[in-house]
Amino acid sequence: MTSLAARVRAIPGWQITLFFALLVLGFLIAAQMASEGPRVRITSQERTPLVATALDLQAQQEGLKQQILELRASIQELEAAGQGGAAVTRNLNDQLERARIAAGLAPMSGPGIVIQLSDSTVPVPPDGNARDYLASGRDVLTVVEELWLAGAEAIAVNGERVTVATAIVDIGGSVLVNSAYVTAPYQVSAIGPADMFDRLAKSAGFVDFVRGRAETFGIGVSYATPASVDLSAYAGSVNLRYGRSVPSAAPTVAPSAAPTVAPSAASPVAP
Repeated sequence: MTSLAARVRAIPGWQITLFFALLVLGFLIAAQMASEGPRVRITSQERTPLVATALDLQAQQEGLKQQILELRASIQELEAAGQGGAAVTRNLNDQLERARIAAGLAPMSGPGIVIQLSDSTVPVPPDGNARDYLASGRDVLTVVEELWLAGAEAIAVNGERVTVATAIVDIGGSVLVNSAYVTAPYQVSAIGPADMFDRLAKSAGFVDFVRGRAETFGIGVSYATPASVDLSAYAGSVNLRYGRSVPSAAPTVAPSAAPTVAPSAASPVAP
């Protein structure tokens, strides 16, 4: 023991310090290697399911991309169908508006003329009939028919719109137009071509009417060509008691230069 202790004391101090330092370093290296072993094994074990999960997520992403593309295509098809439906709706609305105008159910405004019929101021001779010297429903009806033949698109009598069902009948000292009683002077307003009065003046029927009523009995026949004639819509009810529509293919009506629509009363005739 004495010799061992003497040998230990004979070893230089720096060698002892270096020994213990190397010993501690060895322990540290051994401990670190021991801890790295399980970590590497855990990482390698977990890598396989992580790769599988990543592949599944990638496959799901591809599927979602495909669904997005399909949904976009469906949206484009719906938009195209909606545009087609809007075009059909506009076409139907245009046809309906033209039908309403033709039936007198829409107010109208456009170029035209106004013809006024007034009672005669000529004294009735003793052997004459006083009724012959009064503007009558027959006179109004004649003018209306001649205006239709001259190209009128819409007509009103004292503001009452003339339709296909309008009756113009003498009732006592007034005239029944639709369901309204109107009295002289009678203003027959018509919307039509710019040369409508020229056509009317060349009509044999209108010429005979003027000669037979104005020249013979003094019935006042005057006219005016205002810048715009405004006609109100037919205010009565449209009830067909016996007729009904026959189903058929939708007609294709070519657009025409129809007069503009504007709610207003019939234009007055300048005296």
